[in-house]
Amino acid sequence: MKILIIGGSGGIGFAVLRRCLHTYPDAQIIATYNNQSPRFEHTQLEWLKLDVVEEQQIEQLSNQLGPIDILVNAVGFLHSSDKKPEKTIDDFDPAFFQENIRLNTVPSILLAKHFMRSLNADDKTFFIVLSAKIGSISDNRSGGWLSYRASKSALNMAVKTISIEWKRKLPNCSVLLFHPGTTDTNLSKPFQRGLPSGQLHSSEVTAKALLNLIQTAHPSDSGTFISFDGTEIDW
Repeated sequence: MKILIIGGSGGIGFAVLRRCLHTYPDAQIIATYNNQSPRFEHTQLEWLKLDVVEEQQIEQLSNQLGPIDILVNAVGFLHSSDKKPEKTIDDFDPAFFQENIRLNTVPSILLAKHFMRSLNADDKTFFIVLSAKIGSISDNRSGGWLSYRASKSALNMAVKTISIEWKRKLPNCSVLLFHPGTTDTNLSKPFQRGLPSGQLHSSEVTAKALLNLIQTAHPSDSGTFISFDGTEIDW
C-alpha cells in the first residue's frame, strides 16, 4: 500500500501521517512539506518538498510516485500574519480572496488532474480532501469570513464534479470531502477563545476520524461531504 499525504507537516496532516503509520504498518507513506523538512523520521516514511500551487511540481510528483492507494490533501489556508477572515463586507480585499482560492481550491483540482491515473486500480482507492462545514451554503446562518467560505464552497463543487467524472473513469475510487471540525492547530489558534465547551478537539481525534472514514467508505459513497463525527453535511 502507498499513501500520499499532501501537507504532512501541518497540524492535521502530521496527525494523519502518524495515524497511518500505526494503522498501516506495512504501507509506504509519502508526505509533503512546503518550507523546512520536518525532523520526524520513520522507516516507512519519505518526506518530499512540494509547492501545492505549482502544477509542474504536482505533475512531476505524480510521475515519480506512480500508482497510489490513498491520497489525502490536508493543505488549507485561513489567515496570514496581517490578514484575518473578514467580519463584514467592508473588510473585503480582492488579493486576500484570491489567496484563499489559490490555496484552498486550486491545489485539489491540480492533484486530481495529475493523480487520476495513479488512483486507477482494481482495488479500492481514495482521494480525500479536507474541506470545512463553513463552506456549506445551506449551513451559513452567521455570515462573515467571505473569502474562506467562498473558497471552500468552490472546493466542494470542484471535488463533487470530479467525483461524478471519476465514477465512470475510476469506479473503485472514493472521492470524499472531509470536515475536520474545530481542530487544535495553528490555523485555528486565533479563533479558539470563546468556543463552546467540547467544540475544540485535538488533531489526533481528527486523524482517527479520517482513518475511520477510509476504513468504512466504499466507492458508492464517492462525492459525499462527511464530518469528523460521521454525519453527512448538506451542500
